[in-house]
Amino acid sequence: MPHIQSIIHPAGIEAARVSHLWWVMFAVCTIVWTAVALATLIAIRRGRGGTSAASESTLARSVAAAAAISVVALLVLLTESVVTGRALNTIRTADALRIKVTGNQWWWDVLYENPNPSLTVTAANEIHIPVGRPIVFDLYSNDVIHSLWIPNLQGKIDLVPGRATQLWLQADKAGIYRGQCAEYCGLQHAKMAFLVIAEPETQFQEWLLGNRGAAPEPKTPEQQRGRQVVERGPCAMCHAITGTLAGGRSAPDLTHVASRSTIGAGAVPNTPGYLLGWIADPQHIKPGNKMPSPGLEADQLQAVIAYLETLK
Repeated sequence: MPHIQSIIHPAGIEAARVSHLWWVMFAVCTIVWTAVALATLIAIRRGRGGTSAASESTLARSVAAAAAISVVALLVLLTESVVTGRALNTIRTADALRIKVTGNQWWWDVLYENPNPSLTVTAANEIHIPVGRPIVFDLYSNDVIHSLWIPNLQGKIDLVPGRATQLWLQADKAGIYRGQCAEYCGLQHAKMAFLVIAEPETQFQEWLLGNRGAAPEPKTPEQQRGRQVVERGPCAMCHAITGTLAGGRSAPDLTHVASRSTIGAGAVPNTPGYLLGWIADPQHIKPGNKMPSPGLEADQLQAVIAYLETLK
C-alpha cells in the first residue's frame, strides 16, 4: 500500500475541516489575484490615453470598490479560519486511545501506555491507530521545538521542551499516511518522518497484542551470536530489546524493529542491506545523528543483521 501525504485528500474528520479551509482560501485568493491582474491591465491600457475628470472619477470609484472587496475577502477568510479553529478537536471522548509521542533529534518515540506495565507497547517512527476511533496524542520534546504534522489526518502542532501539548484526530479511512516534523529542528529535520498506519479495530488489536510480547528467541547459531553482540556491545547502551539485557532508552526501541518499514525515521527502507549500512556507518546516511559507528567486525555485523531480522 503506498504512503499518502496530502492535505487535499483528507482521511479524517479534522483533516476534512482543514482541507475545507484551504480550498476556501485558495478560491478567495484566486479571485483576488485575477481581479488585481485584470485591473492592472485595464489601468495600463487606459493610462496611455491620458486622464480627464471623468476618468479620475471612475478611478476613485474603482479604488473604493477594490477596498470594499478586499475588506469582504478578509472577513470571509477570518470567519472561515475562526470557525475551523473552533471546530477542531471537537471529537474528544472518554474512550479515546491515548498515545504518547516524544520528539527527538531526529526520530519519534511512540508509547502506548497502560496501567499494567506489562501491557505497555513501545515503538518508534511508526504509529498504529484503529479506524473510526478518536485518538489523542500526548506530545513532548526531549531537546528542541518539533512539530508533528499528518496532512491527511490533522493540522500541525508544536512539541515544546518542558511543555505537554495534545493533538486529537480520527481516521475514517484505512491506509498508510506519512507524517513529518514541520518545524526546522536541526541538520536532519528533513529526515524526521514517520508513518501512521490506520487499520480496522481487530487488526489494530492484533498488532497491539503482538507488540506486547518480548523479542523472539534466536534460533540459529548466527542469530544467537548476533544477540550476544547486541547485548554485550555498545548497542545495549542506547537501545532496548524487551526480554534481553539491552535496556537503553536514549534511542529507538528495537524489540520489533524488523516489522517497521523504514530506518532512521524514514531515511532509508528497512532492508537487510540498508540496515547493515546504517549500523556500519550511520553518519553516512544521516549526518549529525547521535548514533556513533559501533566499530563491529564484518562477521559481527552479519550476525547482528541476522538477529535483528528476527525481531518482528
